[in-house]
Amino acid sequence: MANQPTVGAGGTPTPTVFFLSDSTGITAETLGNTLLTQFPAQRLERRTIPFITTVEQARDVVATIDRVAASGPRPLVFSTTVSPDVRAVLAQSAGHFFDLFGAHVSQLEQALGSSANGLPGQAHGVGDAVRYQSRMAAVEYAIEHDDGQSLRALERAELILIAPSRCGKTPTTMYLALQHGILAANFPLVEEDFDTMALPKPLRPFAEKCFGLTSQPIRLSQIRQERRPNSNYASLAQCTYELRNAEDMYRANNIPYVNSATMSVEEISATVLQRMQLHH
Repeated sequence: MANQPTVGAGGTPTPTVFFLSDSTGITAETLGNTLLTQFPAQRLERRTIPFITTVEQARDVVATIDRVAASGPRPLVFSTTVSPDVRAVLAQSAGHFFDLFGAHVSQLEQALGSSANGLPGQAHGVGDAVRYQSRMAAVEYAIEHDDGQSLRALERAELILIAPSRCGKTPTTMYLALQHGILAANFPLVEEDFDTMALPKPLRPFAEKCFGLTSQPIRLSQIRQERRPNSNYASLAQCTYELRNAEDMYRANNIPYVNSATMSVEEISATVLQRMQLHH
């Protein structure tokens, strides 16, 4: 029963996608899923298998893929494994094998006039200790300064995200910290802040570091309903009021902003980095 394929609408078996990696699998997932966004109507079952570092482990993975292939549509296999020996084994599976790493290494070796070191886990490991420690320090900073909890060392912030509640401040600051090492704080805008249209007092010395988020009233109301059903906080009228006034505040204080309603955290973060010219 465990190897029976998932069945989609109309009884059609759902293809399985495997993301294979010798590290966490994040890169394989990111690259593979980016390619798969070009097929939005295709329903897929996704499985990530990380830490494939030996030929023996690779053979076990191939056996898993082959069992899935035998009981349903031929799987898609995205791999970012570094070891040529491990890649060679994985490529023998019954799936459609997409080598997201090896296909480009030889080109890079020629372009750089240097040989690849062939070591796994470089993308997300602690090989660059300074960068890793910088990211961890940024995460600690983001946690301390989440939702205006602390104003301590606000002058150290490289970015201060401001927005009404539930517009995406927290996930964005956490992503920027973890992925880019950005010292990011976030601060909520509440009804009292709209009386004068000035920035909240603690933020006024740091206006040049502020970036605003907004949303669509209906979308924001839906999100807030999940948190506080049938409350004024979640009402469409309240959401409309807060968003309209937040945008007026941004414009009055020359604060750049973006509507996050239909954007992923990655897209919001990329927009913020570009518009604030933040680079690590």
